[in-house]
Amino acid sequence: MVLEMPSYPDRSKIAPFVSHQSSPGETAATTTNPIHGPQDDATLPSPTTARTTPHLQRWNHPRSNIARVLGTFWCFIILGANDAAYGALIPYLEEYYDVDYLTISLVFLSPIVGYTASAVTNNMLHMKVGQRGIAFLVSILHIVAYVIISIHPPFPALVVVYIFAGYGNGLADSGWNAWIGDMANANEVLGFLHGMYGLGACIAPLIATAIVTQAGWPWYTFYYFLVGASVIELFFLTGSFWAATGAVYRAQHADITLEHDQSTSPENVSQSPSGTSTPVNHEPVALSADVKPRTWKERYQRATSFLDYSFTEPRPKPKPAPTSRFSAYMNTINPLSNSRSNTALAVKNRVTVLAAVFLLFYVGAEVSIGGWIVTFMLRVRHGTPFASGLTSTGFWLGVTVGRFILGFVTGRLFPTEKHAITCYLTICLVLQLLFWLIPSFTVSAVMVGLLGFFVAPMFPAAVVVMTKLLPKRLHVAAVGFAAAVGASGATILPFAVGAIANSKGVYVLQPVVLALFAAQLMIWLCIPRMRKQRMS
Repeated sequence: MVLEMPSYPDRSKIAPFVSHQSSPGETAATTTNPIHGPQDDATLPSPTTARTTPHLQRWNHPRSNIARVLGTFWCFIILGANDAAYGALIPYLEEYYDVDYLTISLVFLSPIVGYTASAVTNNMLHMKVGQRGIAFLVSILHIVAYVIISIHPPFPALVVVYIFAGYGNGLADSGWNAWIGDMANANEVLGFLHGMYGLGACIAPLIATAIVTQAGWPWYTFYYFLVGASVIELFFLTGSFWAATGAVYRAQHADITLEHDQSTSPENVSQSPSGTSTPVNHEPVALSADVKPRTWKERYQRATSFLDYSFTEPRPKPKPAPTSRFSAYMNTINPLSNSRSNTALAVKNRVTVLAAVFLLFYVGAEVSIGGWIVTFMLRVRHGTPFASGLTSTGFWLGVTVGRFILGFVTGRLFPTEKHAITCYLTICLVLQLLFWLIPSFTVSAVMVGLLGFFVAPMFPAAVVVMTKLLPKRLHVAAVGFAAAVGASGATILPFAVGAIANSKGVYVLQPVVLALFAAQLMIWLCIPRMRKQRMS
């Protein structure tokens, strides 16, 4: 028997039939196929199926990102100058206010109040006022803090003023890291962002030391420069983010929530071998209570079982309706209420907690070195005041160069950020041992410069890791929380070094920093496995 197969018409010939659009009055659009008759539009392939994967923003696309990235660069120059000025000015602050190590270390400790406040309110401020409001608030806080410091108030007032600077720094650190960390080639762009931080930290000790030792001006005249830089920041940064209002941010946030909901819908789940649809789940299998852990990873999982291992946060339970007008108002201003992308959800994730503790130790070690290196070189290595001040500049110069260079090395030479930072931390441990054990001013100056070079990419890499392992809707809250906790390390640990140095001597800087590097390595090894470098 001969069977004649039907011949289907050319697709171009039936285009007028399949392009039928439903009118507003129709309840369901249909298309007329010349062969099989009427068909529902839902059965036709979507013309945008091949373009459903969103493209990451780049530093130069859209075009408005160019000015915004440059504005964040200028902001981070100010952040670096703020943090590095401590080290160069501490000897002169001690003399001016006639206080000891423990008391002068309060200028390190007081900003923790501001950093903590920024961690709690960061997500709420983004939702309310957007990135434009963040840029304006950061600039105003910088101006207010530096104007008050430049009039050299009594020491208790100086300690309080650093809280405002800490709040502004925390908002900037978290907001701009989260925004740039989600771009294409994030290692390189974040490397430049933190390189600007290092540039500011490199310039600040040099200017401060020259002002005091060469020009003979009082220490507080350095803050005149920061006041001028903050005024430029107000116009440049706020102007570049002027269109990024709270409404725009909330609209983007709604799009992110929709993408997340669609990714967990029935049509976007994987098929199990039995034929049933199961959602894709990347979280580790929890150990049963009656199974004895055999490896260190299983013991770590059992010890941290109170954390949520899921990389996609659970949906929050619906909250009861407010019973009064006052409770409704409190619900509105509460930064942790009714938000599917807030800090309360982010801190339940294992990745956020590990990254936050890692940054706490990292920033603490970095600022401890930069803050106490001048005093250490003066009183332990017996250097001259000007040469000792230059060692702080050398450390921050190493940080700057390392962030410009190693950002490209991390993204191209290593499979993932986890491999890269493990290598860098091992090198830092060796350099710190040489810095501690060889009692030579020249060797110490060289080692501290190399140390700055290899610690440089750790903060950017931690941010990239969070943006890879966490859902996009948690990026701002999670990175904001981790950055604020890390910034707190810039206050707690240098204060601890000063408190110990007050009774034991400033040479304790070396074993403390060595212990901090070892703790960072242990925490970093607990970071979950991640995908390869993201270059587009």
